[in-house]
Amino acid sequence: MYLNYIFDLYGTLVDIRTDESGDKFWGKIADIYESYGATYTARQLQSAYKKYTQLESRTLQHKYPKCKHIEINLENVFYKLYTQKGVEPTKEIIEDTAIKFRKTSMLFLKLYDGVIDLLDSLKASGKKIYLLSNAQRCFTYPELVELGIVDYFDGILISSDCGCKKPDTAFFDILIERYNLDRSKSVMIGNDCITDMQGAKGAGLDSLYIHQQISTPLKGHTLECTYKVMDGDVTKIKKHLIKA
Repeated sequence: MYLNYIFDLYGTLVDIRTDESGDKFWGKIADIYESYGATYTARQLQSAYKKYTQLESRTLQHKYPKCKHIEINLENVFYKLYTQKGVEPTKEIIEDTAIKFRKTSMLFLKLYDGVIDLLDSLKASGKKIYLLSNAQRCFTYPELVELGIVDYFDGILISSDCGCKKPDTAFFDILIERYNLDRSKSVMIGNDCITDMQGAKGAGLDSLYIHQQISTPLKGHTLECTYKVMDGDVTKIKKHLIKA
């Protein structure tokens, strides 16, 4: 019987589509920077954003050479995009920029059908629920609040806080050690055959794979999991795991 249920977020509990491409998007982001005194054209901003994300990645890889899968904190990039134009942004400006960046890129965001019932059932059964997400806290935490699910989690670990991400075993280990989880009584639920399933196997966890439209294509990959739901039906997670 499992006591601890570790969920991926996007593509597992939450259906999402974003688009950060094109001059129209970057023009809107340039307007946000302009409103705080940092002037860019759309293409200048897109180029600078790419430059600083790559620089952050190199710096973090140098800092954590043993991590194969690093995760930068985009707030550092948003900050540098201001300072390069002579603007010293406050924490509030960075938070506002991050939220507006995300909202501008968002095509839609919604819970999959059956998610609330699944989480309610786990809570009613006395289970512990954890989130292990490859994501940016400045985007994800407000979305957890907006979707009304933040309070379901007994622990939340977001990769931008840790400098590493799934499938790196180190990311799983941080969660397991921080919340003193018994691996034999814990299960990882996710929609990605690499980050979630291979990551769970490397961390010594059982796993459930759910295939969604935004899942990494399975062709060319070996799917290694304890359970699987291939039609994206979240209600089947409950049937597999609550009595497992």
